[in-house]
Amino acid sequence: MESHIRAARGRRGGMNTQVQSLARTGRIVRFLMRYRGTGVFTGLDLRSTAPIPSETESFDHRPEQFVDDLEALGPTFIKLGQALSTRPDLVPAPYLAALARTQSHATPVEWDAIRTQVENALERPLTEVFAWFDPAPLGSASLAQVHRARLLDGRPVAVKVQRPGVADEVRQDLAVLESIASGVDHTTGLGQRVRFSDWVHEFRKALMGELDYTLEAANLERFSEHLADYPDLLIPRPVWPLTRTRVLVMDLVNGDPLNGHLHLRLPVDAREGLCESLLRGYLDQMFVHGEIHADPHPGNLLITDDGRLAIIDLGMVVHVPPRQRTRLLKLMFSSVEGRGDDAADEVIALGTRLETFDEERYLRESGQLIARYAAHAGLQDHSEGRLMLDLTRIGAMCGLRTPPELSLLGRTLLHLEGVCRLLAPHLNVQKIIGDHMPRMITAQIRRSLSLPAMAVEAVELQGLVQDAPRKLSAALSLLAENRLQVRITGLQESRLMENLQKIANRIAAGVIVAALILASALLLRGAGSGQPNRYEWLALVLFLVATALGLGLVISALLRDRKARPREERGPRG
Repeated sequence: MESHIRAARGRRGGMNTQVQSLARTGRIVRFLMRYRGTGVFTGLDLRSTAPIPSETESFDHRPEQFVDDLEALGPTFIKLGQALSTRPDLVPAPYLAALARTQSHATPVEWDAIRTQVENALERPLTEVFAWFDPAPLGSASLAQVHRARLLDGRPVAVKVQRPGVADEVRQDLAVLESIASGVDHTTGLGQRVRFSDWVHEFRKALMGELDYTLEAANLERFSEHLADYPDLLIPRPVWPLTRTRVLVMDLVNGDPLNGHLHLRLPVDAREGLCESLLRGYLDQMFVHGEIHADPHPGNLLITDDGRLAIIDLGMVVHVPPRQRTRLLKLMFSSVEGRGDDAADEVIALGTRLETFDEERYLRESGQLIARYAAHAGLQDHSEGRLMLDLTRIGAMCGLRTPPELSLLGRTLLHLEGVCRLLAPHLNVQKIIGDHMPRMITAQIRRSLSLPAMAVEAVELQGLVQDAPRKLSAALSLLAENRLQVRITGLQESRLMENLQKIANRIAAGVIVAALILASALLLRGAGSGQPNRYEWLALVLFLVATALGLGLVISALLRDRKARPREERGPRG
């Protein structure tokens, strides 16, 4: 009897879960449909050449309402809004400005739930680990909240605890978003151009990585080592024995947030020194070590009691491969120097050229953009980050899909520029970036000439030398025996196969039309001789169907068949 009761409860629980999942899916779909005409999810007006607005520009109530509705959907969509704020190729300018203000503050979780979460993660009572644990949270966000504590040896620490149940909620929401993105990609031209599925996949990896606090602990330790040359910057160290997937224990940093006015107590020279160290450190981290911290906004920075700048949240870090890192550095250097053609070449090499890619237009638009940027160097609203985002937007306008790392680079630079405007409004950010470029290039060259890198190159060269005689001998043998074959791939997806298929379909449709007309004529032949014919109605139907098909073929040929445009090719660029 008890087994039947348990089975019935299990079935009811499964049904309740399915009902909740369907309700959640319906709520998400209603939200997407409500804002389908804004361009945020259906593609912006790429004909507009308006620049990316600054964070101080005003916006109307509709983008603000969009952000409010986005935040009401929960932590997954708060993070989605933060990710959308790095995509000027998808989001119209007013909504981009509103999304830049996306907040992740949330109502604190009750102390009993937090205590249970920590004890389950550490597998022991709090009293066996901490001498004191503050029940009141130091800060509460959409995914986690932070508490002060003190270890048994007296060491003050900050404990970051994941909100109970948030991981399961995020996984369910991501599954819904992946399903919607896959449908859009297969049914719309915008989806085929933007590839929403790939974007959601990258978002999923970043968000699931942010939910694993062991990865954030590794980021803290790695950033501490990489930024050791900048003593003005402080990264809290993790306490590895007490760090788990859902609980992160790290050094407690006592300081004041930048969104207040307490930082103004520091002298101007000290604040400018902090900004310079922050800029140089992050440039090294991005272009030398290949790691982009996508969220260095003022809320994640503190001014410590000893006058240093502390970075307290490193959950969202993107790793950049060496070759892509080198191209991004070349792009930055070309942009600072005002070399539009070189910068455009690097963006094209980084991106994916779609079938509709207009190279002439992209070179012209990006060249004019970088020329304006170089001409206005030194002005107050001069922005490296906005330049990167504008290059992304122009790429989407011209049929070039840029990598997400370029947008993340632009958003990170915008955050850093915002911090500098807050601490030292008169600091020349572009001069600091330009002066630091030679050091980054030297560091990259030094890393490429390091012993491990040279060893890898030597192994590849050794393999090439060893395999070259054998491959050359095999090619000569095939040529001598007249067995050399050339295989051409990709014809199945080419425009040639598409046109051949259209020709075959039209020929088949024409044969069917002719057969229907002939059949109707044969059926009506008896009626024309005065003999009774029971199939006159069938002949009439066949004739009408043939007429409709024939008219369809003629209309299709008149409307869709066009002459090929004259082929134009650019000469090789220097």
